[in-house]
Amino acid sequence: MLILLTKLRELDLASPPSAGRPAHLSAASGLARIGNSLYVVADDELHIGVFEMSPGMPGRLLRMFSGELPGPKAERKAHKPDLEALTVLPRSAGHPHGALLAIASGSTARRRKGALVTLDAQSNPSTVRECDLSGIFAALETQIPALNIEGAFVHGSELCLLQRGNRSAPQSGVLRYELAAFLESLESGALLAPRSFCALELGAIDGVTLSPTDGAILPDGDFIFSAVAEDTKDSYRDGPCVGAALGIARPDGQVRSLWRLEHPHKVEGVDASVAGDIVQLLLVTDADDPAIAAGLYSASISLQA
Repeated sequence: MLILLTKLRELDLASPPSAGRPAHLSAASGLARIGNSLYVVADDELHIGVFEMSPGMPGRLLRMFSGELPGPKAERKAHKPDLEALTVLPRSAGHPHGALLAIASGSTARRRKGALVTLDAQSNPSTVRECDLSGIFAALETQIPALNIEGAFVHGSELCLLQRGNRSAPQSGVLRYELAAFLESLESGALLAPRSFCALELGAIDGVTLSPTDGAILPDGDFIFSAVAEDTKDSYRDGPCVGAALGIARPDGQVRSLWRLEHPHKVEGVDASVAGDIVQLLLVTDADDPAIAAGLYSASISLQA
């Protein structure tokens, strides 16, 4: 079965992130939904984009990090924080109304930080704090030589991160952490090893490894994931996207279902809500071109398919 995505909008903004930049997000890389608000990280920006579900309303920007990034693409790529994953954290003593956690890929030394956005009683962003992921990523270096974190979601008391493989290092999988310990490591920078790592074997499309780009938990503990077959030999360089897919996997990484997308959209962020046997999905794409706006798409999948 092929899945056809429905385009809902482009991720246009009321104002550009900085002088000389277009008024849109192009490299959308993670998605989280709170009520009618959609939060989108772009891997080449210092902000999160905030969009409402209402059509026709441009998004606004919420700054994560201070400073400015270079304009030219190669220089920007070398200096960007590379935020790739975004998830909603449940209410806790430290965050009584919940929070948003943005996580960088860890693929280079510059890409080892994140941001924690505290929510207020109305579920609106309240405060933003930069986080240190160096201890978490340092503990993974010997286990995963080509580190590239692309997705995150919460499952009960655990935080799950999705590692994305590539042509030279095809190791993809699910890293599971005790959520409280993960948040404590963000404060201290202390080394923190995952509780477990489960491989995620997705095969290939036209000889190019299919690897995960984001995930979202389902009510039964399985998770839905987006995946792309990007023809690149490492975790730094982009490459042509020859195919894309959506799938459902069990907590141990065993793939339950896998569906190709009819068009190879480079989907990098996914949000899921379930009504009966139907999973309603929202997805965002990475255009790999700063002049092209990322898109917001929808799709639905039957859990009985």
